[in-house]
Amino acid sequence: MIPAQLNRRKFLKQSGIVIATFSLAGPVAIAQQTRTTLPGGLNNNRMLDGWIRINANGKVTIHTGKCEIGQGILTALAQIAADELDVAYERIDMVSADTARTPDEGMTAGSLSVEGSGTALRFACAEARGMLLAAAAQRLNVAVDKLSVTDGAISASPVRLTYWDLANDLNLKREATATTKPKPPEQHKVIGKSVPRRDFPAKVTGGAAYVQDIRLPAMVFGRVVRPPSYRAQLVSVDEAAAKMLPGVVTVMRDGNFLAVAAEREEQAIKAAAALRASAKWSETPDLPPSGPALFEHLKKVPSRDSVIKAVVPFASGGGKVTTIEAEYTRPFQAHASIGPSCAVAQFKDGKYQVWTHSQGVFPLRTDLAKALKTPIANVTCTHVEGSGCYGHNGADDVACDAALLARSTHGRPVKLQWMRDDEFAWDPYGSAMIMKMQAQLDESKNIVGWQHEIWSHPHSTRPTSNPAGSFVLGGWHLANPAPPATPNNSPQPSGAADRNAVPLYDFLRQNILLHYLTDMPVRTSALRTLGAYANVFALESFMDETALAAGVDPVEFRLRHMKNPRARAVIELAAQKAGWQTNAKGNGTSGRGFAFAQYKNLAAYCAVVADVTVDRSGVVKVTRAIAAVDAGLIVNPDGVINQIEGGIIQSASWTLKEQVKFDRQRITTRSWADYPIFTFNDVPAVEVHLINMPNERPLGTGEGSQGPAVAAIANAIANATGKRARDLPFTPDKIRALLA
Repeated sequence: MIPAQLNRRKFLKQSGIVIATFSLAGPVAIAQQTRTTLPGGLNNNRMLDGWIRINANGKVTIHTGKCEIGQGILTALAQIAADELDVAYERIDMVSADTARTPDEGMTAGSLSVEGSGTALRFACAEARGMLLAAAAQRLNVAVDKLSVTDGAISASPVRLTYWDLANDLNLKREATATTKPKPPEQHKVIGKSVPRRDFPAKVTGGAAYVQDIRLPAMVFGRVVRPPSYRAQLVSVDEAAAKMLPGVVTVMRDGNFLAVAAEREEQAIKAAAALRASAKWSETPDLPPSGPALFEHLKKVPSRDSVIKAVVPFASGGGKVTTIEAEYTRPFQAHASIGPSCAVAQFKDGKYQVWTHSQGVFPLRTDLAKALKTPIANVTCTHVEGSGCYGHNGADDVACDAALLARSTHGRPVKLQWMRDDEFAWDPYGSAMIMKMQAQLDESKNIVGWQHEIWSHPHSTRPTSNPAGSFVLGGWHLANPAPPATPNNSPQPSGAADRNAVPLYDFLRQNILLHYLTDMPVRTSALRTLGAYANVFALESFMDETALAAGVDPVEFRLRHMKNPRARAVIELAAQKAGWQTNAKGNGTSGRGFAFAQYKNLAAYCAVVADVTVDRSGVVKVTRAIAAVDAGLIVNPDGVINQIEGGIIQSASWTLKEQVKFDRQRITTRSWADYPIFTFNDVPAVEVHLINMPNERPLGTGEGSQGPAVAAIANAIANATGKRARDLPFTPDKIRALLA
């Protein structure tokens, strides 16, 4: 991240769009003085040669610890490197997320990749460019300021050198200083352009795009046989019968871990089915109640309680106040990745090589070493895209499964892919949540008191570099298990269960409370946005309810309580582009809703207007969504639009269709029939309008629109019908009951 000590922003208003300017003189001066804190990912990965390599063949290799998960990050980072180095975009080769070759940048998560890795590359590439120019000036015996660079060619008339000529003279094996200023926006040639995505060609032409497409010499195919429920214990299984099936290479049992490898994939599937049919398990009915009873149950279980924010005691002051209350719920929801989780692993000469679509290869390596009972130096994890991601799905677990099974395949690599029922039953879900809201309106119809109370399970049980505990599933099932550690809630301002629970609005009194439910009878972890989707749903739905009680238009009501100029600009632009009509009423079957959030109160600002129709059968259809976004410096406009549009569509699917079901013993959601998601016919028309702030730091966008989208849909349903839906998802049966 660019250091926070920026010169004070000066805001100007032009045509309803906020433009901000700042100088980098402040953070550069600080870096020169202290040399202790470096910007972005440089701070923990200080060696320049860990980021950049200038090759004699006319190419530049850029290393990043962040990985491509469909968000276009490798395209954006290549654009940043090309501009800062003054080379053509096509000369950039990207190497990402490999524990043997790249910086350790932790997880690719939280919409932080451009902020963290992009900022690191801006400074590292600017410094490398300066070193190249200095080397050229020395060789040519001219002053640096007499040199110019075009696509890696350094000119000092009439002499010309190239970066590639200087490759052997350049020593990047030194710590970065971050004292060379990145280019100002007016010198950008590639940043700000919608260059073609690097990851698209293979995906749309049927090429080798995903880990599922890997084919290695002598590779075998694996399947895992999971227990039928979370805490089931394997009593017996007929391994001999499975071993006799055609093509079977090995059957592996270690405690409750049961897997098979075969020469061909269909042979592995058949052998796994035989193992499953013969396995006898003991089970315990220890899941919580489902349906509406779940939420009453969550309020009664033990919790770790904390005050997230308290600004002035929450109590009525002088004058008459009106108190409004509401409660909102969200069920357990699955990642529902289109492609079931997959990994390839090889165990040879005591070392493991794992190809994985994990979002954090370095933390995964730590957890794999614990589960495999081997030194971390014996494990290498290399990221390869998976066909489905956005959160802690089965990617890390299946990597462990593949590595465990590879110990029994005599050096042959094994590709292990989960089946659809594995994915639904064992995917770590987004937590069920309750959000209880209260607001106080004064006589002027302004909010003077605000309370947001949350009940939630953990939102991250990802593998970590913490030596205590392990979060990979296979490690839990071994006879000598690597048990999980107790998860903690991330602190504000980012938060996890309480993410986006702190309002950006200017309320005199605020009280944000969290009841953190550490016991997880249903496995939960990071689903895209963590708690922000549910918290923004509640916060922005309640803003509409409070505006209605005050008799004020919802957009006007938000602006009345918002001082942040960039937030105001986004709210105003969305309303303008949607043709928002003040206090417009729905007609019983169609309506319009508005919502806003700044993701984590740190990342992109996003406002969404949603248009819906509500059929008397209870079917809700989102027909159109209009979004306005301020993501600071926009590296690739088309990439930002992709992210916001995809987030709205994903959120709409969560909002109208998605929930995990279970009985007291087992997860009963096991197929697409049990877990419907949006189809192409459900997808609304989406418009995205960008406010580019080239002098501001880039803000993460990948998770910026999900919260505003759900709230805008909820508010549109209320606008259409006059009835308030508060319990997600808004399925036809719930809407019919609401209308009745």
